Amino acid sequence: MKTILLLGASFFLTISLCSCSNNKESKVQDITFPQGFVWGTATSAYQVEGAYQEDGKGASVWDTYTNQYKLAGGETGNVAIDQYHRYKQDVALLKDMGIQSYRFSIAWTRILPEGTGKVNQAGIDYYLRLVDELLKAGIEPAITLYHWDLPQALADRGGWRNRESVKWFTDYAEIVFKAIGDRVKTWITFNEPFIDRMMIGSFLRSRLDPTIEPISNPFAIPGALIAQQAIETHHWILAHAKAIKIYRSLGLSGKIGMTLSISPVYPETDSEADRNAARVEDGLHNRWFLHPVLKGAYPEDIRALYLKHTGIGIQEGDMEVIKKNRVDFLGVNYYSPTRVKANSDSKRFGIEILPNSDERPAFNGEVYPEGLYDLLVRIDTEYDHPVIYITENGAGFGSEDDSLVDGCVHDMLRQDYLKRHFAEAHRAIQAGVKLQRYYVWSCFDNFEWVFGYKNRFGLIHVNFENQERIWKDSAFDFQSCIKNNGFDQ
Repeated sequence: MKTILLLGASFFLTISLCSCSNNKESKVQDITFPQGFVWGTATSAYQVEGAYQEDGKGASVWDTYTNQYKLAGGETGNVAIDQYHRYKQDVALLKDMGIQSYRFSIAWTRILPEGTGKVNQAGIDYYLRLVDELLKAGIEPAITLYHWDLPQALADRGGWRNRESVKWFTDYAEIVFKAIGDRVKTWITFNEPFIDRMMIGSFLRSRLDPTIEPISNPFAIPGALIAQQAIETHHWILAHAKAIKIYRSLGLSGKIGMTLSISPVYPETDSEADRNAARVEDGLHNRWFLHPVLKGAYPEDIRALYLKHTGIGIQEGDMEVIKKNRVDFLGVNYYSPTRVKANSDSKRFGIEILPNSDERPAFNGEVYPEGLYDLLVRIDTEYDHPVIYITENGAGFGSEDDSLVDGCVHDMLRQDYLKRHFAEAHRAIQAGVKLQRYYVWSCFDNFEWVFGYKNRFGLIHVNFENQERIWKDSAFDFQSCIKNNGFDQ
């Protein structure tokens, strides 16, 4: 029996539609999603906006990481795909594709350049223009309040390790709710706490703090260092709950949730040692976040594990706030599974994460669509049937799949990846999972964090030199899927 656990200006715009696309219109015969199912795409501010010093915007940590520390090899999000200036044209592309909802994030430092204090009206005005343009195009905006770009001024004051960060965030969230909440009905507080705080946070601390041994493998972060990050994730969860409380106190009529990176964990063998390793990895990556977001409490086994190394920062009243302010929906970002085995020599609580064995590896891990079904069904079963949105899913395979040839990108691997994942999502719905939305990552090639511009995930090819947009074959495929609310297998 298989054991399954979860890891859970002025410019000329150039847009090209590839005339040699092999897209064919067809009626749905095999898979049809429920009426009202929402199809969308997702981006984040730092990855697409550019304009990093314009109209009063302050510096974020990612401005520092890329410009000062050269974390992406000298590449930066200073320009990115210039969506700050090109949002009208990009919204037109979304409309042409049939996108029903566009998930994007707000740059905290456009609203509050120093993280707190005086509001920058120019930043609010930009997002009002973007939201209004989306609504005019018949596209629902879905806003993520925080997608990793902490104001540098707040990082200088201790960042998420400082308990004051909870108030910093909720003050910022309230400003945005009051400015845009009358026209935006879908809100996400935070994006992927495990990836940002446990992985990226640990990695950066090891590189910037001389008292910590530098980490070369992000999948082999020592358990003691992961435990030290738990206080930061607790501040995220507490800030998330308090932001929900504020949102509802304002009488706003939308829905609010949180996005978690979820990955099913599979033990290498059915041995007790490997199954235990999978259980702990699941706890580190998934249950540490799923439990408080959906149940209002942390998992006791992982809490005890962390407390062996450090304090978590939980104070009296925190858990009551978290329990009373739960989500309207859970956002799930799924890319790949995690496979593990027990290894007593591993400093990661005795867990070894196994390498990807795919013959054609994707940038974001093993291609295993069945893992999406497994995690959706498990969340539904173990967490009292929450409403779920897939807030990110997508892939990049490198030049083999993403080369621009004669004005076309025949990204067959991406098309296959998406269609197989859509099929597993549909299977989960048939099994009773309350899955209501699916956002593909991403509509556009963009700045992919530490990988810079070399890893392309978009449905639309972007020439980063002149900002030309060219539809890939996957864009035509997705357009057809949205139009038909399903597809032929």
